[in-house]
Amino acid sequence: MSARRVLGVCLILTAAVTVAYWVDYFTSAEVAVVPARWYTAFESSFPVADAWMALTSLLAGVGFWRGSTWAGRLGLLAGSALLYLAAMDITFNLENGLYPLARASNAMRFEMLINGWSLALGVWVVIAGWRGARG
Repeated sequence: MSARRVLGVCLILTAAVTVAYWVDYFTSAEVAVVPARWYTAFESSFPVADAWMALTSLLAGVGFWRGSTWAGRLGLLAGSALLYLAAMDITFNLENGLYPLARASNAMRFEMLINGWSLALGVWVVIAGWRGARG
């Protein structure tokens, strides 16, 4: 499978997991790291931004999968959204001392996976998108 197709799959998977995350958050909240109001107020401010990221990821993913010429431009949108959201989340987690909770919290471990995935995929898709948008 080509690197563009793998990137497409990763972006489509990202969109699907993002939707699943928010369904869980608003139904069972098993993905919530702590039940405190300060935490839920922060997390509850993300659905619209995450929806934009998921939409651009889905569309860019389909484009990369199909080898479409427009995939690179949508990839730049998705990649920048992934990097921005990762930066916001990582900063919040660091400022509030949440990473040490990973020793005993599956939700925090999942949060760390999301942070790492968003950073890595964001960088990859911006590079691929930049190359695709130029040519």
